[in-house]
Amino acid sequence: MPLCYYRQHLQKKRERQVFAAPPEEMGLSSSSITKDPPATPSWFTPERLLILFCVINMINYVDRGVIASNGVNGSIRTCDDKGICTSGSGIQGEFDLTNFQDGLLSSAFMVGLLVASPIFASLTKSHHPFRLIGVGLSVWTLAAAGCGGAFSFWFIAICRMLVGVGEASFISLAAPFIDDSAPVSQKTAWLAMFYMCIPTGIAVGYVYGGFVGSQFNWRYAFWGEALLMLPFAVFGFAFEPLQLKVADSEASKLHDNILVGADSMSVDELKKTSKSVNIHNMLNQFSQFAEDMKALLVDKVYAVNIFAGYIAYNFVIGAYSYWGPKAGYNIYHMENADMMFGGITIVCGILGTLSGGFILDRLSASIYKAFILLSGATCLGAIFCFLAFCLRSLYGFIVFFALGEFFVFATQAPVNYVSLHCVKPSLRPLSMAISTVSIHIFGDVPSSPLIGVLQDNINNWRASALILTSILFLAAGIWFIGVSLHSDDASNDRSESQVCTVTVDNGTPLLYGNGDESSYEA
Repeated sequence: MPLCYYRQHLQKKRERQVFAAPPEEMGLSSSSITKDPPATPSWFTPERLLILFCVINMINYVDRGVIASNGVNGSIRTCDDKGICTSGSGIQGEFDLTNFQDGLLSSAFMVGLLVASPIFASLTKSHHPFRLIGVGLSVWTLAAAGCGGAFSFWFIAICRMLVGVGEASFISLAAPFIDDSAPVSQKTAWLAMFYMCIPTGIAVGYVYGGFVGSQFNWRYAFWGEALLMLPFAVFGFAFEPLQLKVADSEASKLHDNILVGADSMSVDELKKTSKSVNIHNMLNQFSQFAEDMKALLVDKVYAVNIFAGYIAYNFVIGAYSYWGPKAGYNIYHMENADMMFGGITIVCGILGTLSGGFILDRLSASIYKAFILLSGATCLGAIFCFLAFCLRSLYGFIVFFALGEFFVFATQAPVNYVSLHCVKPSLRPLSMAISTVSIHIFGDVPSSPLIGVLQDNINNWRASALILTSILFLAAGIWFIGVSLHSDDASNDRSESQVCTVTVDNGTPLLYGNGDESSYEA
């Protein structure tokens, strides 16, 4: 064999060794390189996925209602003018918390949520999204059980933060899965059914927390919800995972991440090459994340929808969900504020959320029409809620507040429809993650302790509620600006291939025949 052909043969052989290396050694997940597109799991149907995610979302928000219920949250220790003191109850009474400290428990949860959301969204590009959900739900389960065993304010605050970390994996990834699986003509309706679990879960949490806290002990409420979530955490690991349909466009750059050595590559040199590939991949992932973040930040539609309108909206909703039962108890002297607020929220939340989704679908859903619905529904909700807190009659309050909540919750499907459809498909997990981070870090994270500080100073729950409700008018005005923005549906962008193929020569020297080619699919 001539020397030149022999050296060419050795070079081709080394290339085959590099490509044959296990994906883990090259810094890639085992799912990154496959011969065929991932098969659909045997358990999967779109309806089963929707039901599964709805139940998980329900449990997530039951936890939000539990921590806010009077039975679990409790009341602070008080003393009258004669020096007669009554012992507090629940978390606030047992740990002797001020309203500000009590509000910090809600903020601690949100801190964990906002820190972990973009991390989980970025990891979807190198790990199975379904496995990430399993990891998150496992953390959630352990942290919820830890809340039940808390022995101090700081311990329960840390556990609340970890509950937020666990929920982040699910919140960032569930909506893209549902958007992939839903029938084209019913996408918004399916999102509405998913987000209907927010008011329903909070309402069930009010009732469940109030009952368990009054009949047993507030700690049992957390242990109960941890047991409910445990089977779903196991499901994330035990069953065959489901993949998002649209693969990341960076998969097409696979060949850039594979380095081939020189003529005399040894085993040690191959290991060094693998390490350099790992570093190169990490730098590429960071660079891609920066590019994706820039794309979101400069998108005017996304900025108006999330960074302005949804933040203002969530500032109000977050404080409503946390302080609502306590405000209702003090303003109208409700005998069972947990049951009352729970009943109003569960009925009006379900009807409002479903109505918003179905109406947008009937109007042939578009971003323009979603902004019209967002602005109109929020404005009507603000009017009715503001009038409700102005009334002295309990029955008048119930009627007007119920109408207000109906319109306020009608925004859930449209606002998330805009978040999913104003960005290209591969940005959907990050879009939902940044949405979650933004509305919490600037919305309900500061709102609960700020309203607590306001109430500590003015000691007037009616005035605090009216000041809070007026912010809904600001949200309606911001969303109205979105109507005038140019808004194409970027979710129809097919420039990103679902499967990217990298073709590699099989390495057979031309001297020995015509070499065929084998395809590596990323």
